[in-house]
Amino acid sequence: MTQSFQALVVDQTQDGEVQAEVRSLEAGSLPAGEVLIRVAYSSINYKDGLAARKDGNIVKAYPFVPGIDCSGTVVSSEDSRFSEGQAVLVTGYGLGVSQFGGFSQYARVPADWVVPLPNGLTPREAMIFGTAGFTAALSLYRLEQNGITPEQGKVLVTGATGGVGGAAIALLNKRGYHVVASSGKADALDYLKALGAAEVISREEVYDGAESIRPLGKQLWQAAVDPVGGKPLASLLSQIAYNGSVAVSGLTAGTKLPTTVLPFILRGVSLLGIDSVFCPYDTRVAIWKRLGSEWKPEQLEQLVEREVGLADLPSALEDILAARSQGRTLVRLVD
Repeated sequence: MTQSFQALVVDQTQDGEVQAEVRSLEAGSLPAGEVLIRVAYSSINYKDGLAARKDGNIVKAYPFVPGIDCSGTVVSSEDSRFSEGQAVLVTGYGLGVSQFGGFSQYARVPADWVVPLPNGLTPREAMIFGTAGFTAALSLYRLEQNGITPEQGKVLVTGATGGVGGAAIALLNKRGYHVVASSGKADALDYLKALGAAEVISREEVYDGAESIRPLGKQLWQAAVDPVGGKPLASLLSQIAYNGSVAVSGLTAGTKLPTTVLPFILRGVSLLGIDSVFCPYDTRVAIWKRLGSEWKPEQLEQLVEREVGLADLPSALEDILAARSQGRTLVRLVD
C-alpha cells in the first residue's frame, strides 16, 4: 500500500468541541489486525452520525476514523482464509466504534470480522445493503425463524424511509410478503411504493403521540420490522395479531419501552431483538450469501439516494441525524 492515504478523521478541539475533516494518515496509524483492506465503498448509518457528535456516546478516544462498514479488496493477510486481491466486506463488531472504521481508503481489521464478498454482489452493491441492509435481512431471518410466512398477513415496516426500513421493504417484497410502510414523510409515497410497499400509512396511524398507550388494540399486523423503538414500538406491540412477531433493531424514538406484558401473554406476541453487531459469524456469512442470491431485490439501486466522497461526508453525517436522508448514502473511497 501507499505510505499515506485519505480518511475522514473525527477529532476533539482544544475547547472540547468535536469536528470531522479529511486528513492524510500514515500506514502506521492503522490499528492492529490480520487483514489489510483497500476500501472501495462504505455507507452512512445512524451510528456514524453519532460518532461525529460530541454527545454521540460512540467514540471513546480521539482522533478516530468512523464508518461501521466497508467493502473492498485484501491487500495483505496473515490469515490463510483470505488472500491478496480477494473481495471482502466488514460490518459490525468494533468497526467504526472501538477500531478505526470504513471512512478510510485503507482499513486493518481482525480476520474474524471479515466476510468474503458473496457471489452475486459487487463491492458497491454490498454497501447499498451495508449495515442497515444486513440488519434488515437479519430481521427477516429472525421473523421467519419464528414462524412468520407471507400467507399469515400483513407485515409493517416502521421508519420506512431510513436505511433499515427501506431495505426491509425491498427484502420482504422479494419474499412475497404484503408490506405496509409507515413513514413520517408525506412525500415518500412514490419512493416506498417503488421499493415494494403494497400500502403506505403515516406514522401517526401506528402511534398518535398520546402519552398513555393502550396495552391492546386492534390486531392489524402479523409481524413488523421496527428500527424506531420507544413509545411507537409500545403502540405497535398493541396492534400485533395473535402469535405475531416484531423484530426491533433501533432506538431513534428512545430506549424506554412503556408497555405491559399483555401483548405477550394474551396474544403470544414475540419481541425479537436484532443485534447485527455481534451476530454469529456463520449466520452472518449465510445471510450475506442470501443477499447475493435468492434475497437480492430487483429494486436494490432504488435504495440509493446519493453517492458521496470523503469531502462530502461531514454534511452527509449531519443529514442522517436530522432525518433529511431518504434511502442509502454510499461513500466512495476508490478514485
